[in-house]
Amino acid sequence: MSQEGIHSDADINTSLKTLEPQTIIRGKTPIQILHEYGTKTGNLPVYVMDKAEGEAHQPSFVFSVSIGDVSCTGQGPSKKAAKHQAAESALKILQRDIGTLINPVKSESNGVAAETNNQPNSVGMLQELALQRGWRLPEYTILMEAGPPHKREFTVTCRMESLSEKAVGNSKKMAKRAAAEKVVAKLQSLSGCSEITWMPKPSVRIENIRNSSAENVCLLRRNPLSIPNTDYIQMMLELSKEQGFEVTYFDIDELTVNGQYQCLAELSTSPVTVCHGTGISCSNAHNDAAHSALQYIKIMASIK
Repeated sequence: MSQEGIHSDADINTSLKTLEPQTIIRGKTPIQILHEYGTKTGNLPVYVMDKAEGEAHQPSFVFSVSIGDVSCTGQGPSKKAAKHQAAESALKILQRDIGTLINPVKSESNGVAAETNNQPNSVGMLQELALQRGWRLPEYTILMEAGPPHKREFTVTCRMESLSEKAVGNSKKMAKRAAAEKVVAKLQSLSGCSEITWMPKPSVRIENIRNSSAENVCLLRRNPLSIPNTDYIQMMLELSKEQGFEVTYFDIDELTVNGQYQCLAELSTSPVTVCHGTGISCSNAHNDAAHSALQYIKIMASIK
């Protein structure tokens, strides 16, 4: 069990110290610096969750970031920590260009970035939309790689707030773009026009669930979560509908060392909660992840 975002400022500042002095901008994280660099060059960084593994109480995430021709990976105990690590690695490669592009001399402006930004692709559009509206940045997860080496097919999921779309492409980049295009189309459909006016539901804070006296929360507090053959997925569905948050299950391609399937259950609470599950089948792994999530909510809802 973990909550995305439990990554202290002290941890981030410590990681920043490993960068060369000229690349550090006071008060900004590697993700923010890399985004500014991408805005100036017209190549916004794109983050993809490559792997999620580990036990429920000690998960490990691997994220890759692509910006232009540079691609780096990072690993951490939360999504945020892994993204920071990936961004930091990219900054080390790009450090020669960072200073002049984030703080450019006026005479060096050639308008290339502006020209590029006039033709944004769907990946860039989603990222800019999220930044403008204060939403969570879109996340891209590689669900599957298939086919022979000369004809690979990648299946990628694009998630932004409560929306999720899946697409297939002959490269990771093509699959990401296709998935982003589907999310843009979904946003336009929900808005009823090409101008995106859709707004996500407000995040449900853990404190709200803790203070709730609704039926399913009360049942969760009173009853044990150790009854065999219980449908924990249905229990989580009923609880999420009552409390107003979303639950999304992500299958992990890699099996455990014991040959079991793996899954992550992500709750759109604030902060976001991610729980791990395993089982002899995908459905069993989903049920186990839902069980872990319910155990976490039960603990948090019972704290006085």
